[in-house]
Amino acid sequence: MSLQSVQAFLAEHAPDIEVTEMDASLATVALAAQALGVADGQIAKTLSLRTGDDIIVLVMRGDARIDNRKYKQQFGTKARMLEASEVEDITGHPVGGVCPFGLARPLSVFCDVSLKAFTEVFPAGGAQHAAVRITPERMAVLVNAQWVDVAQG
Repeated sequence: MSLQSVQAFLAEHAPDIEVTEMDASLATVALAAQALGVADGQIAKTLSLRTGDDIIVLVMRGDARIDNRKYKQQFGTKARMLEASEVEDITGHPVGGVCPFGLARPLSVFCDVSLKAFTEVFPAGGAQHAAVRITPERMAVLVNAQWVDVAQG
């Protein structure tokens, strides 16, 4: 169902963009980068985080880590990942396939400025074997994301 929600979202909002499905697993940054033939940083990993009573989605380059000080300064709280068992219920996407497109419910989406180092990035496509090729700027516009600077470095 998750892959279909991403395909439906893109068909409605960006019909020129397709979800690429592969036989290989794209569930981790390393697997996705290897299968797609790109640098780890070009994989746009999507994290589901709890900020107090709210849940947000944060997209950042695959080789980046959250800078706890920057994150707390931006969101007013410590970064806390959702439990793996909660992710699919809340986002509509399975772990390893989470992306900012076709979410099960409205969630605030944030894109880290670290993504801007690349002309193209590859977020998941709603399944562990699917990805989307897109520019960081277009991704942010499509999902109404706010740009933040919360990555280390």
